[in-house]
Amino acid sequence: MIHELDIEDLYENAPCGYLSVLPDMRIVRLNSTLAGWLGFEIDALIGTDFTQLLTAGGRIHYETHFGPILRMYGQLDGIAIDFVTSDRRRLPVFMTANVKTDETGTPVLIRITALDARDRRTYERELLESRTRAQLLAKTLQRSLLPPALLPPSGMTAAAHYHAASSDEVGGDFYDLFPLSDDRWGFFLGDVCGKGASAAAVTSLTRYTLRAAAVYDHDPVAVLHNLDSVLRQEFRENDAQFCTAVFGVLSRSAGGFEVSMASGGHPPPLVMRADGSAHYVHMTGGQLVGILRHARFVPATVTLSAGDTLMLYTDGLTEARVGTGRYDDEGALLEFATAHAPAAPAAIVENLRVLLNSFGDGLADDAAVMALGVSSVESGEG
Repeated sequence: MIHELDIEDLYENAPCGYLSVLPDMRIVRLNSTLAGWLGFEIDALIGTDFTQLLTAGGRIHYETHFGPILRMYGQLDGIAIDFVTSDRRRLPVFMTANVKTDETGTPVLIRITALDARDRRTYERELLESRTRAQLLAKTLQRSLLPPALLPPSGMTAAAHYHAASSDEVGGDFYDLFPLSDDRWGFFLGDVCGKGASAAAVTSLTRYTLRAAAVYDHDPVAVLHNLDSVLRQEFRENDAQFCTAVFGVLSRSAGGFEVSMASGGHPPPLVMRADGSAHYVHMTGGQLVGILRHARFVPATVTLSAGDTLMLYTDGLTEARVGTGRYDDEGALLEFATAHAPAAPAAIVENLRVLLNSFGDGLADDAAVMALGVSSVESGEG
C-alpha cells in the first residue's frame, strides 16, 4: 500500500515539473523538480505571478492565446513554451494544464505539468541543421550535373530551366548544348530513373558519355547505342540503371538549321513555328536506354527556320497531377505550345517555369525544359 510519504515523494521528485496556480495567476505550490530546473528556492516563488516565469514572448502568447483557451475549454495540451531560470537562461518545456472548479463551476485552481524539452529542442535543432546541410549538398551536386551555360551556334538562341520537386534529393533530369565542330553542335535532354546519389552517378556518367560519343559519331542513333552499352556494362542486371533521352545534332542549312535527333523512350519534342503553329516531332517507338539487350532508338529530322523553336522537356512536366488526372492527359502541352507560338527560347522557357510553379504539390517529379530557337530575321534576335 502506498503511504502518504511515498505520494509526497512522487510529487516532489517526479521527472516532470508540477505547478499549482490560482485564477489570478499567483503560484501556490510547485515541486522540487521544477524549482531545481529554474534555480529557485520553492519559497521564493510561492505567491509570485506565474507569467513572470515566462519569457516576454511567452507572456504575450499566454495572455493572448493560451490563457483564453484554458479559460474557455478548461485545459491545454502539450504547448511549447519557454520558462526563464534564475540566471536568465531559457528553459524550453512542453506544458499541459487543466482547471479545477468548485461545485458551481467557478475556477479555483490551475494545475500545470511541465516536461523538460531541452534535449528535444537540441535534437530538433541538430535535425534542422543536418537537413539544411543535406539540402545545400543536394543543390551543389545538382548544379554540378547541369551545364553552367548552354552554347548555341550563332544565329540561334537557347534557354533551359530545371525545377526540383524536392530540395532534399538530387534529381535525375539532365540537359546540355555544346559545339562538336565548326559546323555542328550537339544537344540532349533526358531523365535518369530514380533520385539521390545513385541517380546522380548515372546522370554524371550519362552526360559525359553522350558528349564524348558525339565527338566520334554524329549519328544520334549511334550515340544513344553507345550510351546504352556503357550503362549496361557499368550497371549489371542486378543493379540495372536506365534513362530516357533525346539526343540531337544541329547543322546549318539554308535559312536555318537542320536538326537530326534520336529518342530513347523519351517524350517527343515540340516544334513551335514562326507562323504560330506547333506540332510534335514523331519519334514513337524508342526504348529505354541502358536496360534492354537490343534497344531500338528512333530517328527523326526537322528543319528550323527563322522564328522557329524546338522545345524539349521531361515527363515531370507532362505527368504533373492536376485535379484527378495528369497535366497532359488531354493534350494540354500541345495546346500550351500553340497558344504561345511563336516564341523565342527565353520566352517559352519562362512561361514553362511559371507553369511548373503553378502545379505546387502536384509536381511530384523533377522537370527539365530546354528550348532551341533560330533567331528571327525581323527582330535581329541572337
